[in-house]
Amino acid sequence: MLQDENIIIRAIEPEDLEFLYKWENDMDFWDVSETITPLSRYALKKYIENSHKDIYEVKQLRLIICKQNSTQPIGSVELFDFDPFHQRAGVGIMIHDKNHRQQGFSRSAINLLLDYAFETLSLNQLYCYIPLYNLASLNLFEGIGFERNGVMKKWVRRGDNWQDVCFLQLLASDWRNN
Repeated sequence: MLQDENIIIRAIEPEDLEFLYKWENDMDFWDVSETITPLSRYALKKYIENSHKDIYEVKQLRLIICKQNSTQPIGSVELFDFDPFHQRAGVGIMIHDKNHRQQGFSRSAINLLLDYAFETLSLNQLYCYIPLYNLASLNLFEGIGFERNGVMKKWVRRGDNWQDVCFLQLLASDWRNN
């Protein structure tokens, strides 16, 4: 469990099944999560049962975000595409509960994850892809120190339209200097 004065980020628990089911099947989030089909409770239960596996084995780590002094999930944060040889991983975050957005919880969760990724896992860099229309996420990651390193034209489809996506990156050496 990782925590600061605002939040706790913790491992997924079996009790999180209904929350994950609701979030993973909410089509409003599909364009940022790259989901295109609903997930069953059975599939999510199996995912939860395997979530204890080491990041070196499954190349992913998803953690649940809760407010301090609460066990109720408000979102999730994850490392994905973990590459121990090149010492890098992708970062993703979602504050699923809209009532908890714009309150600093995302910044807290990302900062805790950065500490874990750079100090515990000794990663050299983290990266993320953010659609250019998602100004809140771009501002969040740039405010933490991620730098824009390119734009992929018409990278993701949103409805009948194609959206450009920004590639952002944070090197461990830059993070340590901040």
